[in-house]
Amino acid sequence: MSDLWLLSEAQMRRIEPYFPLSHGIPRVDDRRVVSGIVYVIRNGLMWRDAPKGYGPHKTIYNRFIRWSRLGVFNRIFAELSGRAGDPETMMIDTTHLKAHRTASSLLKKGLFPRCIGRTRGGLNSKLHAVCDGQGRPVLLMLTAGNVSDHKGADALVDHLPRAKTLIADRGYDSDAFRSRLAAKGINACIPPLKHRKRQHPYDKALYRQRHKVENLFARIKDWRRVHTRYDRCAHTFLSAIALAATCLFWLPQ
Repeated sequence: MSDLWLLSEAQMRRIEPYFPLSHGIPRVDDRRVVSGIVYVIRNGLMWRDAPKGYGPHKTIYNRFIRWSRLGVFNRIFAELSGRAGDPETMMIDTTHLKAHRTASSLLKKGLFPRCIGRTRGGLNSKLHAVCDGQGRPVLLMLTAGNVSDHKGADALVDHLPRAKTLIADRGYDSDAFRSRLAAKGINACIPPLKHRKRQHPYDKALYRQRHKVENLFARIKDWRRVHTRYDRCAHTFLSAIALAATCLFWLPQ
């Protein structure tokens, strides 16, 4: 047990208030089980390959699935990221996440969306992310891989925190998106498309900070079960992404 990787006591104190209440028989040690969930997702293991010190693998798997359906991990991410306050600068971008054949084998029956689409020569999911000026994620959304960046941005714009500026690449350059940002009092730092007759000005020095959102994706993809999607249901996969983002950016190390 002493050789196991475990979340620290300080980290547990920050996330324990968002755990569901235990009814009846007391739950197995939360710190051990949640640490097992993190270990499996980070290292890309099959659930049955989790080290025995974390307890029965069925307990770890069932806890992850049950809490994913309850939205526990998404709520932890939202609450901890919200404590940072409104950022002065935000960045938005997307990345593709390859869907393994075990994830794409589920037929879409309408109960739980898959968020898997065929693009880039295979089946993918697309992660839309908004981060603050320090490169820390504040909003995450999952769509099918063939959904355009504009549709994802339209879904996120109403939930954007108050900020002075939003940085994005020219793939987000549209009059509709610029208008919605302006309505929220957010300046758009977006390079205009080359074929535009009217070339919107933008701060090139500020735009250089956009690499921070790329760094965000690189760090999240270091978690192997995020880099390759094995989970069939979208809400389960998004929970894994939210847990990775929480541990990487919003929990004390």
